[in-house]
Amino acid sequence: MSVFNLNEQNANLDNKIVAGLERLSQVFRILLWEKAKEHSLSPIQIQLLIFIRHHRADRTTVSYLAKEFNLTKPTISDAIKILEQKKLIEKFTDHSDTRSYTIQLTETGDKVVSETENFTNPLTEIIARSDQDDKLVLWENISGYIRLLNKLEVISVQRTCFNCRYFSSHNGKHFCNLLNLKLSSEDIRIDCGEFENA
Repeated sequence: MSVFNLNEQNANLDNKIVAGLERLSQVFRILLWEKAKEHSLSPIQIQLLIFIRHHRADRTTVSYLAKEFNLTKPTISDAIKILEQKKLIEKFTDHSDTRSYTIQLTETGDKVVSETENFTNPLTEIIARSDQDDKLVLWENISGYIRLLNKLEVISVQRTCFNCRYFSSHNGKHFCNLLNLKLSSEDIRIDCGEFENA
């Protein structure tokens, strides 16, 4: 059975949903490509720059980036080399291990991120016009699917509340022990800056 076989797709709601998600993933690729072309960069190079800007230094090593983007270290290293040649990033060597380094944006790199990270705006605008209850249902489904895909090891790195050592749940009630805060469904994060592996 294939979700791309139109007869099977159109006869089964599950298949239609999966095909629809694939179509949405095309939208992200198209929007990202458009921004990347404006700066003579590849989509992964733009994604790396955006990630580096918004994550702490210990998450900007080649090893971590390879896990984050599910790519090989040589692929990430090649992208980093090009970004460095274009003077969009700088490497900072770890004094305890001279083979290791973290990556930070240069002023030019920061400017490129400011000009490109809005590639999701068409989708953001559509979501913003949606009813709050519909958004909540959508968010609960998306965060649930991400959690399940992480458990299946399709998504290797997941800094979600559910995987965090500060998260607790009792009788369906969620709580963040770091923030000392009850968590409603809309409070659940899929990328938390304070995340620590459980």
